[in-house]
Amino acid sequence: MKKPLHVVQFGLGPIGIETAKTVLEKSKHGDLKLVGAIDVDPAKVGKDLGEVLRINERLGIVVSDKAEEVFRTAKPDVVLHTTSSFLDRIYPQLEMCIKSGVHIVSSAEELFFPYDRHPKLSKDLDELAKKHNVAVLGTGVNPGFVMDTLALVATGVCTRVRAIRIERVVDASKRRFPLQRKIGAGLTVQEFEEKKKTGTFGHIGLRESLLFVAEGLNWKLEKVDETLQPMVAPSEVKTPYLTVQKGQVAGIHHSVSGGTNGTTKLSLDLKMYVGAGEPHDAVFVDGDPPIELIIRNGVFGDSATVAALVNAIPLTVSATPGLKTMKDLVVPRVFST
Repeated sequence: MKKPLHVVQFGLGPIGIETAKTVLEKSKHGDLKLVGAIDVDPAKVGKDLGEVLRINERLGIVVSDKAEEVFRTAKPDVVLHTTSSFLDRIYPQLEMCIKSGVHIVSSAEELFFPYDRHPKLSKDLDELAKKHNVAVLGTGVNPGFVMDTLALVATGVCTRVRAIRIERVVDASKRRFPLQRKIGAGLTVQEFEEKKKTGTFGHIGLRESLLFVAEGLNWKLEKVDETLQPMVAPSEVKTPYLTVQKGQVAGIHHSVSGGTNGTTKLSLDLKMYVGAGEPHDAVFVDGDPPIELIIRNGVFGDSATVAALVNAIPLTVSATPGLKTMKDLVVPRVFST
């Protein structure tokens, strides 16, 4: 009988709670075992994880804010890391996991393809992971699948690719509250513009998706153009969490493109706002043969992110040591169905 992979959940926000629940479900098949939980929220620390997950079961796992102690006592094989989007903020957390000899699967968007934005941190992470014989992966649904990995896989049946266009339309009214807040739903246009100046507002990871696909196809982009604009509500929109008035910001229109010799080779266009009509995910490959992939209603980001993280566990553990991207792993797929 095979030994289950021991998992620690690091971060118990909305996504972390759902990944922990999914690991518990997978444990019924003997593939995974949840052995620890880490969070800094005083309202969660010291409580049984079952209470935090709001399930009618005590798990005997106490939520701790002492990560090193958890790693030392629980001795996990892998950590599911869901704390922040930004690599510079989470680097100490990742460093701690690696030095504890634990593989990492993280939802941090900047970690998906960090080499352009954080070259030194990327190099340091890779060297540290190799030293401690573990693999580190950033993944999710976007970035991680619909606007990057899926597009790269689609080219696998082409003899030639001239250009790729990727588009995503998301009705954010069906998504979790932190995401609605992250895209500015309910702000004035002026407030949106002020937040945009911080560089940490809106969708994180679109540039990373573009550069991931470009590297996967060995395209050397000479120029990258990026825009972030508000989607303004033409009428009132209500979600379970907030109301957006007519004229207020409903969400974002984020696009990024890159090309060579004055020609656009790769473009990504994301519209994520409450009340969006005809949501979908699409990949258009101008190639031989041409490929058109359209997912009606789109991939539901919250549950898909959870699935992407959990499904990446065995692939990451079996990968060679170092900092990895999705193109370094074998084909992503569900396990323990």
